[in-house]
Amino acid sequence: MTRFAGTDSYVATPDLNVAVNAAIALQRPLLIKGEPGTGKTILAREVARALGAPLIEWHIKSTTKAQQGLYEYDAVARLRDGQLGDPRVHHIANYIVPGKLWEAFVAEDRPVLLIDEIDKADIEFPNDLLLELDCMEFHVYETQETVRAAHRPIVMITSNNEKELPDAFLRRCFFHYIRFPDPDTMAEIVQVHFPDLKQSLLREALTLFYEVREVPGLKKKPSTSELIDWIRLLLVEDVDPETLRTRDPKKLIPPLHGALLKNEQDVHHFERLAFMHRRQGG
Repeated sequence: MTRFAGTDSYVATPDLNVAVNAAIALQRPLLIKGEPGTGKTILAREVARALGAPLIEWHIKSTTKAQQGLYEYDAVARLRDGQLGDPRVHHIANYIVPGKLWEAFVAEDRPVLLIDEIDKADIEFPNDLLLELDCMEFHVYETQETVRAAHRPIVMITSNNEKELPDAFLRRCFFHYIRFPDPDTMAEIVQVHFPDLKQSLLREALTLFYEVREVPGLKKKPSTSELIDWIRLLLVEDVDPETLRTRDPKKLIPPLHGALLKNEQDVHHFERLAFMHRRQGG
C-alpha cells in the first residue's frame, strides 16, 4: 500500500506522516487530538485521497449513540406500513437502516472511516464500540445475521479533548497530537492556499497572527483555518504589508479582526489593552 506523505493541498509534518503510516501498519484506529482548526478532520479526507480509498465520515453529536454506527431498526416506519397494509412489513430487513460502520465493513475497497469529534458523545460511547472495532464484526439481532468487514477499514478518530476518553479505548488506538504549526510550517500551509501571495504580506501577516495568539488572557486563540480566512480577506480588501506592520497602540486590534477573534470577550480584551497603552503613552 502507498505510504502517506501529505498531499499537494495538505502539509503534513514528518511525525504526523509516521503516525498515519504506523496506525495503518498496526491496523489500529488512529486517534488524533489537537487544537480546533489544526486540520484533524481534513487529515482523514487527505489520507483517503492520497491512498485512493473511499471515505466514510461519521460526525458525532452529543446525542449520538454507538448503536447508530452499526444500524438502527425503524420500528415507526414498520408500524406505519403495517397500518397501511404495505407488504414490506412482513420482512423486518426492510426496516434495518445500516450505519457508518456497516457501510465501511461492506465497502468493496478498503475505506477510510472517519469518526469525527468522538469526545462530543456520552462517555460510554467509545467503550460501546470496542468490540466492533476490535473484531471488525457485529450481530444484527432482528435478522440474526452477522456483518463482517470485507476489508479492515483505516479508522481515524478525532477528539477536541472536551472530555477524557476511557483507558480501555485508548489502549486500542495509536495516538498522535497535532501540535500547533510553527511559523515555517504555517508559511508552507498558507502558500498551499495562496501560492501567489507576496512574501512581504505573508511575513507581516504571520508575525501579527502569532502575536495575537501570544496575547495573555485570550479565551480562544485563532487557529490555522482562521488565519487562512483572515489572509483571504486581507487580499480581498487589498491590505498592504505596511498596514500590518504598524504598531500604533491605537490600532492594537488587527485589521479585519473578526476573522481572528471569535467572541466579544476577546475583542473587549484587546480594546482594554489598547486603552491601557494609550494611558501609559499619555
